[in-house]
Amino acid sequence: MKGIVMIRSFSTTLTAGLFALAALPAAAQDANLCGGAGSSGQWLGGDEASSDISVSPSFVEQMALVLMRNEYVGLFTVSQDGDYRIEAQGNGGGDTVLDVRNAAGDIVASDDDSGGEGASRTEVYLTAGTYCASMRSFDGTPLTGFVRAARVDQEALTPGFGTPSDGGENYNTGTCDLSAAVPLTLGEPIANAWSAQNMYSLQLDTPMAISLTAENETADPILSLYDASGNWIAENDDFDGLNSRIDVSTPLEAGTYCVAVNLYGDENVPITVVAKEYDALEVQVGLYARGDASPPLDGSYPVTGLGELQTRLRQDANVGGDATWFSFDINEGGLVLVEAIAQGQGDPVLIMYDDLGRQVGYNDDNGGSLDSLLTVRVQPGTYAVAVKQLDNGTTGMIRMLFERYVPAQP
Repeated sequence: MKGIVMIRSFSTTLTAGLFALAALPAAAQDANLCGGAGSSGQWLGGDEASSDISVSPSFVEQMALVLMRNEYVGLFTVSQDGDYRIEAQGNGGGDTVLDVRNAAGDIVASDDDSGGEGASRTEVYLTAGTYCASMRSFDGTPLTGFVRAARVDQEALTPGFGTPSDGGENYNTGTCDLSAAVPLTLGEPIANAWSAQNMYSLQLDTPMAISLTAENETADPILSLYDASGNWIAENDDFDGLNSRIDVSTPLEAGTYCVAVNLYGDENVPITVVAKEYDALEVQVGLYARGDASPPLDGSYPVTGLGELQTRLRQDANVGGDATWFSFDINEGGLVLVEAIAQGQGDPVLIMYDDLGRQVGYNDDNGGSLDSLLTVRVQPGTYAVAVKQLDNGTTGMIRMLFERYVPAQP
């Protein structure tokens, strides 16, 4: 847990402002839950039995303080397949980002601003199982906020899609009209300015899990997916930078679907839309490339092994928007300092994970500069460090420094 966590009481005899400390952390559960993301999570209902939103008489919710670049993870279960609403809302105008992962760690829904006013909201079809809802701050600043999980017929936390936090005059929303839609072909990109074309149809001849992307950061696109009857299925904004992506990991039934593209930005620049079959491996590799999860150290993903970190080690790397990974071993508890210094232009970001896949450090812009610095207390084990450029369009040489310090002996 990366902060103070509280549960809001929903008893009709108590006021909405009454809070109590959260109960058991998920650390007592499987350390690999949700790909490791749930290892330090908290049950949204206070315990596992009370966190089944299929049968809960009301929504389940927790309040959490998220410090710097960390995240809060709330756990809930689903005992009946169906449609559910997962939300995150920051207090005082905080801009939240929400990811929902299944027990295997696959992201089944992700959202930034669909709750309105900087809040996050996703309505998604979930099958029976355990899920992790991760809330973080969009810009990395500390925030206090709520995470709520509920059935779609229960009270919503957020006002919903259509009230952007930036008040941009080019923000557009609406339903999807198949009569005005241009057909998408699986695997084939299509590019149009929003002002020229913003609705697409997708025909599935057999049941299929799909992925949809909309890319052009100048347009800041928003994706929405509907069935042929106009029923909302999924929505996303700002999945990767300002680009959007929807991953539907549960196969959709054969039939016609409608894809709506909305936007916050320039409506006259081309937005590239792609529909393709969902690839779980591609989704997982994308997490590694963004530094959102640590890769395996079995050679299946490129990680430069530095061996046992003794005292001081310097390493240069040509780094772009995708994370470059290093690993090192610690045989004695102490302190590790990792520094990333741009050699010329560049704005490096550092992310560090322990050998269970838990994020233990994140930094961007240390000491008033664009360089990054991590100082992490460590125990014996293997650690992975990602370095990437904050700007996806930048590539440049980054000098890495790894230093290990041990406790003073009496």
